Amino acid sequence: MSDTRGWTLRETLIVTVLGAVFGVLYLGWVQVWLIAQAVFGSLTMDVVMGFWFVASIVAAAIVRKPGVAFAAEVLTAGVQILLGSPAGLLLLVTGAVQGAGAELVFATTRWRNYSLPVLMAAGIGAALFSFAYTWIRFDYGSLQPGILVAMFVLRCLSGALLGGWLGQLIVEALYRTGALAGLAIDHEKRSALA
Repeated sequence: MSDTRGWTLRETLIVTVLGAVFGVLYLGWVQVWLIAQAVFGSLTMDVVMGFWFVASIVAAAIVRKPGVAFAAEVLTAGVQILLGSPAGLLLLVTGAVQGAGAELVFATTRWRNYSLPVLMAAGIGAALFSFAYTWIRFDYGSLQPGILVAMFVLRCLSGALLGGWLGQLIVEALYRTGALAGLAIDHEKRSALA
């Protein structure tokens, strides 16, 4: 069971560092998306979208406290803005929406379950929230129903795989380095072995 009291300085620093690192990675991922879109077409955004949710999932799985998923995604958006993203301040809204979708899933477990199915569900939660947001922002109601269904399914799959499953792989790789010793993830892994 995770400690839901306030964040420690170390936890705050970890969420901040993850926000900075993923801010850079998210900007790089835009280039991957643009190239893929030129080759494969318009549905590519939904296929690659899940990677833009991974910061919230990685941070939450490491720190395991309320608000971490949301804060990580907003911080990541802020870093992108500072690095000159052409999307500008609107990225803060995007980050808040995506982070809230992931955070809601962790909240349903009372921030106690960070298993792979929950991480994948958090990716889907971020996908659902982002789909609703982009529906409003880009007037998805004017699209053909078949295209909408394809976009929705691809975004949810991407959230589960590139957000949740990839997030799990990243967290496990970081854990193996020993850098997460003494954090909630470490305590839970050690108590599971005891």
